[in-house]
Amino acid sequence: MKIIVLIKQVPDMEKVKFDKEKGRINRASAGTEINPFDLNALETALQISEKTEAEVIALSMGPPQAEESLKEAIARGAHEGILLSDSKFGGSDVKATANILSAAIKKIGNYDLVIAGIQTVDGDTGQVGPEIAGCLGIPHISNVECIKDYTLNNIDVVSNVWEGLYLKRGKFPILITVTKDVNTPRLPSFKNKMKARKAEITKWNFEELKEILDETKIGINGSATKVKKIEIPSQNKRDGKVYRDNDIYISEILNVLKENKVLQ
Repeated sequence: MKIIVLIKQVPDMEKVKFDKEKGRINRASAGTEINPFDLNALETALQISEKTEAEVIALSMGPPQAEESLKEAIARGAHEGILLSDSKFGGSDVKATANILSAAIKKIGNYDLVIAGIQTVDGDTGQVGPEIAGCLGIPHISNVECIKDYTLNNIDVVSNVWEGLYLKRGKFPILITVTKDVNTPRLPSFKNKMKARKAEITKWNFEELKEILDETKIGINGSATKVKKIEIPSQNKRDGKVYRDNDIYISEILNVLKENKVLQ
């Protein structure tokens, strides 16, 4: 059995800044980490692997420094890491990203299960996983919050859709996206940390994928959507007053309510 886990290196969203002119996140403005939902996806794969001896491959698309996230995935238990990195991939929207990742999955081949986090904290679209399933021509189940059972042929999961819980069965090969409720990600062990330091991350650029990837469908030129404008909403501050003598200030309170048309 072979499980592919999609990993994305994302900026620390508490500290990141935005490039308003280019309509992009300034990823150099903050530190990076593995997308939190992807850690749940990795943990799901590892738990299945412990019972089935499945091979777990962490797959990521990003700049060269994203290699560190794949090494962390190996430190947490993944068997292999593959990084898709090329200047031609830059500026890809969700559809172009799905095209690139699905091409890599086809190149890996013979997979049974693809697992992704439900969304990324820097994009929040939740579209890449299902779009990859569409590119691969396989079924997908989204919003998975519990793995009930699995065999060599299928997997049973609980999916939370519009506050309704659904027990679903999917036949391999299949893609699922998981929520934070599916599990609690483990921390890297010291042994695996040492293993990850020596691990060789496989790197693929466009040349390695060109036989199965259309160059017109990747990067900025291959993206159907573009960010026109970024606005950061201002934080409104409210003024407050403390009244300690009700008899003196009750008329003032009434006047304030009338001025703000609370009382008509």
